[in-house]
Amino acid sequence: MICDWGDVAVVPFPLVEREIAKRRPALVLSRRAFNEDNAHTLFAMITTGARSSWGSDLVLTDWAAAGLSHRSLVRWKVFTLPNVLILRVAGALSETDRAAAAAAVRAILSQ
Repeated sequence: MICDWGDVAVVPFPLVEREIAKRRPALVLSRRAFNEDNAHTLFAMITTGARSSWGSDLVLTDWAAAGLSHRSLVRWKVFTLPNVLILRVAGALSETDRAAAAAAVRAILSQ
């Protein structure tokens, strides 16, 4: 499956502390052309943040539009997966959340 920047996909999230992967929502960070050309997609973790918080967590203001059933946030735990492992697209970030995520990525990666 090929996704685009701002989509929220359900993927087998790689857990370092466990041998198994759990199905979790994740934010697509890479553009469709990159995902097609490389057969992989760049993701960031989406979580409820119930057990911990990071200073850089981005709370989603319109989590329902993103196909999420609970208040959620983007945690900048970034990973790539082969496109064949993407289970489904749950939704997409609203324009407000997309702008906030783009600003956060720029702040994290710019020099």
